[in-house]
Amino acid sequence: MIRTAEIKRDTKETQITARLCLDGTGKSRLHTGIRFFDHMLDGFARHGLFDLEVDCQGDLEVDCHHSIEDIGIVLGSAIKQAAGEKKGIRRYGSFILPMDEALVLCALDLSGRPYFVYDAAFCGERCGQMDTQMAREFFYAVSYAAGMNLHIKVLYGENDHHIMEAMFKAFGKALDQATSLDTRISDVLSTKGVL
Repeated sequence: MIRTAEIKRDTKETQITARLCLDGTGKSRLHTGIRFFDHMLDGFARHGLFDLEVDCQGDLEVDCHHSIEDIGIVLGSAIKQAAGEKKGIRRYGSFILPMDEALVLCALDLSGRPYFVYDAAFCGERCGQMDTQMAREFFYAVSYAAGMNLHIKVLYGENDHHIMEAMFKAFGKALDQATSLDTRISDVLSTKGVL
């Protein structure tokens, strides 16, 4: 069974439709209105081998905050829905991803209990049309909507583009690992018997 989800979210600030396939090949179709953010989501999908579609109409005349945060909520909800009961998945994932001079660690647990730890700093205020502080808001929204324990740490780096891109790609690789099916796991990977 292919694990997919489609989530829609309509507010006075954003109208979003997203489709996610955990068992994909890395294809994406992204229209967020924020080209740099599209680039980041493409890296997440391509390197996580997820198929991802996102269409967002947001109040970009205000700024990018509502669109990016709400897409995080929608993506987290899609991850939670597509993972279903989480039977047979590895549950944990981690990856240390190099991108030129930058090195970023991402570790996560699809435990059903949200928690977020973020250790990163950027030199500039934005990359393209995306405020660099929105990286934290995006990943926070994903972790809480998905019920995911998520840790992201920039070990080092100088170029903001490289640091941000390494974050999104490391997240994709770690999530791919955590959602991967393992034939040795017949139920959920928990001493409690539920996640």
